[in-house]
Amino acid sequence: MDIRPERPADAGAISHLTTRAFETTAHGSGTEALIVERLREAGALTTSLVAVADHEVVGHVACSPVTIEPEQPGWYGLGPVSVRPERQRRGIGQALVRAALEDLRLRGAAGCVLLGDPAYYGRFGFVSDAALTYRRARSRYFQRIVLGGPPASGDVSFHPAFGD
Repeated sequence: MDIRPERPADAGAISHLTTRAFETTAHGSGTEALIVERLREAGALTTSLVAVADHEVVGHVACSPVTIEPEQPGWYGLGPVSVRPERQRRGIGQALVRAALEDLRLRGAAGCVLLGDPAYYGRFGFVSDAALTYRRARSRYFQRIVLGGPPASGDVSFHPAFGD
């Protein structure tokens, strides 16, 4: 398996696999593929990586800028992360998350936030932080990782593509 930046020809495969990856999950909204498409159209896909196996796109991860009030630049949101259902639980998602975080580090990002399972994302260094809120609420599922500089504090908003 190789992980590489998205290419224009990958857009259809990314949309299809993202729809399939989330259609049977309890936490899926059914809008994940549309979110990626809207981020792409807005030029807000800071990081868009695909996992390729046997010349097919089998996974995708996206990162996009977030807004923190009061303003704290250099923070990004991770997600969605998508892996073809028949290829899940084989380390592809982990490899994509690690590659996305490394890409953000190389870009000089201050940090990254996400909404996700603490048991899964804790392995990458994500933690829940009472100083950061999402929609002005605290949740153990809203997590951050500091990539450079001090931890952020304030209320986080994802890109409008997420339908915040």
